[in-house]
Amino acid sequence: MNKNGFDAGRLANPLYYEENVLAPHSDHEYYASMGELSEGVTSFRRTLNGLWHIHVARNVAERIDGFEARDYDCHSWPTIRVPAHIQLEGYGEPHYTNTTYPWDGHEVIVPGEIPEGNNPVASYVKYFVLPENWDNAFISFQGSESAIAVWLNGSFVGYSEDSFTPADFDLTPYVIDGENKLAVQVFRYSSGSWLEDQDFWRFSGLFREVYLYTKPAIHVEDIFVHACPTEDYQSGRLSFEVRWNSTAAKRLLVKLFDAEGKQLLDEVQELAGTSESRFAAELPGVRLWSAEEPNLYRLLLVAEDAEGRVQEVIPQYVGFRQFRLEGNIMKLNGRRIVFKGTNRHEFDCYSGRACDLKLIEQDIITMKQNNINALRCSHYPNSSRIYELCDIYGLYVIDETNLETHGTWMRNGGDFPDKNTLPDSNPRWQEAVLQRARNMLERDKNHPSILIWSCGNESFGGKTIFAMHEYFRQADPSRLVHYEGLFHDRRYNGSSDMESQMYTKAADIRAFLQEHRDKPFICCEYTHSMGNSNGGMHKYTELADEEELYQGGFIWDYVDQAISARDCRGREAFLYGGDFGDRPSDYNFSGNGIVFADRRVTPKMQEVKFNYQNFELRPDESGVKIVNKSLFTDAGRYALVVSLLKDGVKVWENILQAEAAPGSEAFVAVKWPSYGPGEYVYTASLVLKQAESWAAAGHEVAFGQQAVCREAAGGMKDWLAKLPGMDTGLPLATGSQLRICRSDINIGVYGEGFSAMFSSAAGTLVSYKYNGVEMIEEQPQLNFWRAPVDNDRGSSRHIDCALWKLASMYRRLKRIQFLEEGVWYTVDKYFGEKGIREYTADSFRIRFTYCVLDRPEVMIVVEYSLGADGSVRVEMSYDKVEGMSELPDFGMVFTLPVEYDGIEYYGLGGCDNYWDRQQGARLGIFSSRAAEEFVPYLRPQECGNHCGVRWFRVTDRRGRGLELFGDVPFEASALPYNAHELENARHPYDLPQAHHT
Repeated sequence: MNKNGFDAGRLANPLYYEENVLAPHSDHEYYASMGELSEGVTSFRRTLNGLWHIHVARNVAERIDGFEARDYDCHSWPTIRVPAHIQLEGYGEPHYTNTTYPWDGHEVIVPGEIPEGNNPVASYVKYFVLPENWDNAFISFQGSESAIAVWLNGSFVGYSEDSFTPADFDLTPYVIDGENKLAVQVFRYSSGSWLEDQDFWRFSGLFREVYLYTKPAIHVEDIFVHACPTEDYQSGRLSFEVRWNSTAAKRLLVKLFDAEGKQLLDEVQELAGTSESRFAAELPGVRLWSAEEPNLYRLLLVAEDAEGRVQEVIPQYVGFRQFRLEGNIMKLNGRRIVFKGTNRHEFDCYSGRACDLKLIEQDIITMKQNNINALRCSHYPNSSRIYELCDIYGLYVIDETNLETHGTWMRNGGDFPDKNTLPDSNPRWQEAVLQRARNMLERDKNHPSILIWSCGNESFGGKTIFAMHEYFRQADPSRLVHYEGLFHDRRYNGSSDMESQMYTKAADIRAFLQEHRDKPFICCEYTHSMGNSNGGMHKYTELADEEELYQGGFIWDYVDQAISARDCRGREAFLYGGDFGDRPSDYNFSGNGIVFADRRVTPKMQEVKFNYQNFELRPDESGVKIVNKSLFTDAGRYALVVSLLKDGVKVWENILQAEAAPGSEAFVAVKWPSYGPGEYVYTASLVLKQAESWAAAGHEVAFGQQAVCREAAGGMKDWLAKLPGMDTGLPLATGSQLRICRSDINIGVYGEGFSAMFSSAAGTLVSYKYNGVEMIEEQPQLNFWRAPVDNDRGSSRHIDCALWKLASMYRRLKRIQFLEEGVWYTVDKYFGEKGIREYTADSFRIRFTYCVLDRPEVMIVVEYSLGADGSVRVEMSYDKVEGMSELPDFGMVFTLPVEYDGIEYYGLGGCDNYWDRQQGARLGIFSSRAAEEFVPYLRPQECGNHCGVRWFRVTDRRGRGLELFGDVPFEASALPYNAHELENARHPYDLPQAHHT
């Protein structure tokens, strides 16, 4: 023990994880009076948020000795904000790594040791004067990474690890009158750092709220509320246990109110000689809590002393719900639950994990608006506020212990457990791990939104994880326990109440469940949302409808972990791992969000919202079939909006009433109008009738579409169906033929108002002019490549397919053929070898054959057909070659001048979509700009594609440009950059200034 009462030599010892830390307790608030409660401000608490004095040392040995002494003056030290990470306040750099520990490659250490050379220590000092009427004083550090030692007025108060749950200390013995000096040292690395190897930015500092508090003479230290449905979910039983700070005589007033303010309970308990008490009451006709209907009651506890003086007032939300296994199925209030969830790191691009309440609430609202019903707090307990918001707005929560030891047993993606694997069955680490479980449960146990306790993430297996499971089930039988690591280590298969896996293919889940039917199955992580991703998500949501044991999953993950900065032009940019010189690093692997780092919604969310909707709408020519997948919500809660598009243009809309009980199907007949021949799109939507706390009235919660083509019936029927304002004339037929000029090197094709030129030297179309304006900025390029998306890189698919990149960049002309008077002529070198001539024709066809790869030989044929109306038909063909990998893309790139940046298309929109991510896209006419089609993922990659395209126009500001159309729907995009420019850029700011479309 050092002279200051703290021995830093014990930082590496896993048996030393806390000292003098008060017992964890519920996160309830308490007030001195009803007046304080109504104002929302308690006199029992004083915030220490704000400016603190700070000194940062490179390691433990370089700390300032004796800084905590009362007579050591720190007033001249620089200041830092609290809460904040020191690395985001100018002290050191952020460091991102996934599984590899941040000290790997810098110092050789094993569990039981910590870095010595680089272990920043932040020494904080706060001067304060205690309120005069406080008889005792305590301090709460809500989050401090990764370990803290605390002194007051030079006396050692205590020590704590576990970065993500509160550490409370009793300051009463050390408080003095007048100015007090609070000193805190925050160590970046401690023994606890071995247990905190989550996939996130590695920070340190006091990053959550710090506050002082006092306790009245009669005080509720802890409360555990139970609200259980009874009598077949028609009534409820409210009970709770209280731990008091005193055995003195006291009274507890118990009041319960519903959401409308009606009082349901008003009882008094007379208590004496006890520090523990219990209460129970039966309540008829309670409304149950669920994510769909988050019905909450307000419990009010008033503690009085023996003379009837109010000591404290405690408000507590109460939600009646039952979550349990029935057989091998997880059920909420008697109904099979399906988790339509997402993981979420607690992260803000401006302040790291020091998130404010408004940002947290914004995340919850966005989730609700996009049909997300569940949240996994990955991979540590979040700020206490998020659980209250989930209670209020309605989200199911997996609350996860602050435990991940990925780097002790997984190396470069492979499982290699050894003697240093943690926690395994190592008795030296078990108590520290179990304390983390206790800290989480005791703080969060009163939140109805929490359905599942999680033993942590990716920490292999062993006795310690099993002991955590047993603790959770014993301490709180009302919830289930989750742990995914069983997939890697089956020695203690009872460590999880459900089978939980990551990134398993939907088909493999189905196969697994055919053999293993003892537990329900969830994907605690799936549809890895890094960059342009989430393809195939619908296979999982469809599986949840088809296989009762598969009960949903949690997207990885919600928000990109990237840090806001400024690029060389002063524009906001988002930096990822490695950008701060941090090594080792996993670079942009921190960007896996369905929202960007600044909370803008990515195009992927369109797919998430559709796949997670609780209603399936199937419109057809007779009406709309409604399949209600909700557990508790009737379709009648929403308005049914039906609309009709004709050739992409909305021509009719109506609002109807729909009724479909939870878990049932219904059909609503619709008398759709008819407006003659064309493509009709029937659209049905369910929208909010009234505003909710998370969305305005009219917000769409579900939609469905069907497209059909109607042929012309002719006569009276089509005339009656005609819409006012529709075109009544036909375009004039061109009266002229094409003039074709076959010269030595080039063939020119001339029509009324347009011309085209093909070159035997270039071996392609080199010019297309319309109304005298050249439209071909560069020669059309064969394209078999797309800029790799992040998941391509993660699976090395871009390497497997790399030959196709070469094929896109280089080609050898093998043969030219052109059609004249019904005869195909083959050219070996130049057109003139067949003679030169000028003639007229109704159309012109020319065919180019290219060799794009030599080994193996890959041949591509492109044929152009020109009509007298100026249209150009392009056909491209390829006969599969054995030994070649799959094609990343198959098409052509036409480069236009940059001023042609206006985009309009009739196809699937409004966000970009792909063949495996188009369930949530809707058919219609959409417009955009080329720059808007670029999606600013952390690392530029393929984006901007649209499926189901009928026609696609690219124009300048005066309406001039090209229109693409096909015999069948096709895919198209228009961007300011080509695939190779996207691929070569590490950040959006690395992209060149746009010169083309």
